[in-house]
Amino acid sequence: MDGDRVEIDGGIMEGGGQILRVSTALSCLLGLPLRVRRIRAGRSQPGLRPQHLSGLEIIRDLCNGKLNGGEIGSTEITFTPGKIKGGTHIADTKTAGSVCLLMQVAMPCVLFAASPSELHLKGGTNAEMAPQIDYTVMVFKPIVEKFNFTFNCDIKKRGYYPQGGGEVVVQVSPVKELSPINLTERGTVTKIYGRAFVAGALPIKLAKDMSAAAVRCIRKEIRDLYINIQPVREPDDQAVGTGSGIIIVAETSTGCLLAGSSLGKRGKNSDKVGIEAAEILLKNLKHGGTVDDSLQDQLIIFMALAKGVSRVKSGPITLHTQTAIHFAEQLTKAKFTVTKSEEEDPSNDTYIIECQGMGMINPNL
Repeated sequence: MDGDRVEIDGGIMEGGGQILRVSTALSCLLGLPLRVRRIRAGRSQPGLRPQHLSGLEIIRDLCNGKLNGGEIGSTEITFTPGKIKGGTHIADTKTAGSVCLLMQVAMPCVLFAASPSELHLKGGTNAEMAPQIDYTVMVFKPIVEKFNFTFNCDIKKRGYYPQGGGEVVVQVSPVKELSPINLTERGTVTKIYGRAFVAGALPIKLAKDMSAAAVRCIRKEIRDLYINIQPVREPDDQAVGTGSGIIIVAETSTGCLLAGSSLGKRGKNSDKVGIEAAEILLKNLKHGGTVDDSLQDQLIIFMALAKGVSRVKSGPITLHTQTAIHFAEQLTKAKFTVTKSEEEDPSNDTYIIECQGMGMINPNL
């Protein structure tokens, strides 16, 4: 420890970029100088990739912080935060690195800025190993806004693997504090909808095939609901490169949103893409939780910052979620408990994630 630098081991638990995102966002919010060692030690290519570096740079810029070790491949960084300010900030991965992961790191910080922020995030909008931008808009946004803030997300251009080139503009106004959430009642599924998309050199027929295969798969389990998965071809002036994929969302009577998604790639049959997304959705519906596997870990930092007790009912706790909880507790005064849910149906594998939030107050408002 030099001075009061918090030491973070980036190689434990999930051992990937998420540790960096959670810890640097909290460092920025709490004014805690940070050292992260063994960055992404759990990955085949350890150290910072372009996407992680862009995330660190936007956090640094948001708060006039100091970043040392910010190079591609670096396995150790130190970060000294300053004061969070609003305004316009640009982050560009210059690759197909996910804009959604850039949003994940920046969003909690700009909520506690001194003035409204506009984030121009550039990279991949529909990337592997990350939420698709459609997921962010259709599922993450309406649920996370239950913490009592709003943001606007404008997809200017879509960008796909390998070159990226997408751009999303996010506008956020600061808040005084975040309210806790209570997502413990699943309710019944009332509608299922989504979009199957193609862009670039791919014909619309592939989108129709993905959609039809997904509907057939869901129909085997859920017979009586109208399923509306729109096949779309992205306009050429709003997409860079060639890509395809699908997202399917189930909405419940209590306002829960759970999803399944999948991306097409060369040599992967379009029916398979549709079926994969449908199976992920059905798996998320089966466990009886109010959030799906992708949202679970994304809510942790907001629960930690909120004032009061948040409760979320989820399916089996993912390693990403365990990791987010571990670092949120290490850096904030928030306290999490995870308990097996007492279900009427014992076959349901559900848990209650409860958090006594730290009650972060925006010093600028």
